Amino acid sequence: MARLAQTAGLTDVQQEILSTVRDFVDKEIIPVATELEHCDEYPQAIVDGLKELGLFGLMIPEEYGGLGESLLTYALCVEEIARGWMSVSGIINTHFIVAYMLKQHGTQEQKDHFLPRMAAGDVRGAFSMSEPGLGSDVSAITSKAVKDGDEYVLNGQKMWLTNGGTSSLVAVLVRSDEGHPEGAAPHKSMTTFLVEKEPGFGEVRPGLTIPGKIDKMGYKGVDTTELIMDGLRIPADRVLGGVTGRGFYQMMDGVEVGRVNVAARGCGVAQRAFELGVQYAQQRHTFGKPIAQHQAIQFKLAEMATKVEAAHAMMVNAARKKDSGERNDLEAGMAKYLASEYCKEVVEDAFRIHGGYGFSKEYEIERLYREAPMLLIGEGTAEIQKMIIGRRLLEEYRFQG
Repeated sequence: MARLAQTAGLTDVQQEILSTVRDFVDKEIIPVATELEHCDEYPQAIVDGLKELGLFGLMIPEEYGGLGESLLTYALCVEEIARGWMSVSGIINTHFIVAYMLKQHGTQEQKDHFLPRMAAGDVRGAFSMSEPGLGSDVSAITSKAVKDGDEYVLNGQKMWLTNGGTSSLVAVLVRSDEGHPEGAAPHKSMTTFLVEKEPGFGEVRPGLTIPGKIDKMGYKGVDTTELIMDGLRIPADRVLGGVTGRGFYQMMDGVEVGRVNVAARGCGVAQRAFELGVQYAQQRHTFGKPIAQHQAIQFKLAEMATKVEAAHAMMVNAARKKDSGERNDLEAGMAKYLASEYCKEVVEDAFRIHGGYGFSKEYEIERLYREAPMLLIGEGTAEIQKMIIGRRLLEEYRFQG
């Protein structure tokens, strides 16, 4: 067993789950990941395998057919999956954010309707906040819902939906000024709608179009899409939680889970980059000896391993904080920021160790080199994380002079 990124205090059940996932990654993901990624092919066989393992219900309560596991267990599973191929971790991440939001904020009818099918993997989730001109300013959302009898009519364009095509349930954040006075704070006039649709592209239900996959530098295989609403009618009982105006808070709660997930992905990709780097350094010879025996390479390996260990520890701390029921936006922000930055650095060092071969598509490190940048912007850029961290620190360390 690898020495790095071990987690103390796990139960026998957690250890068994992680062992099963790691075995699945080694046998079913790593051998095919690079080929599927280069073809930008959706990993259907891998997803079917995850479904058989019950991973789509990992954090969903047992009463709804899930395994009822903690965020920590989920994050450690994501770390293992991202070590195999980061795109696969993206497929389950958005699913779990929607399931978590339903569990925490949904009405009983919404939980009963969606969670059992989500736990079985028969309903796949996606969530949507961003828009083409939005960036990190969620308060500038322009997509809008207008009440019309027992329904709402949604119009607008959303962007960067992971699982946009393959999902059958999308949690969509839009403006809903109904019941909120003009001039009220923007975040108090936002609502999350649970939008059911058919998987696929084109018009997937009346008034809702998924144009097609966005062509990306990396993070391939998983479908990333736009979402266009043009007179989309949604029943009032599909407002998450049954009350308008709470969407911003619901989404931010989900994003905290998402940031732990992105941190876990960074840890997994960094671990794989270290594994590839340390392995290649012992195989490649220069000046009559393996390059691993050169002090310069040993220094790189030492720095890489330390960063892997530090990022893993912060990710575990953020997950455990959320599991305890405490506010974890500070810890999640720190973990996401550090893990994504360290991931980029560890991948680049492994790339440098490979020398010219790292530039070849025959070597796995080439794929990781294109995947790591997504983590720098997913679930909020480094600058956004620093703003969150800075504000929370000022709350905690308020000067009393």
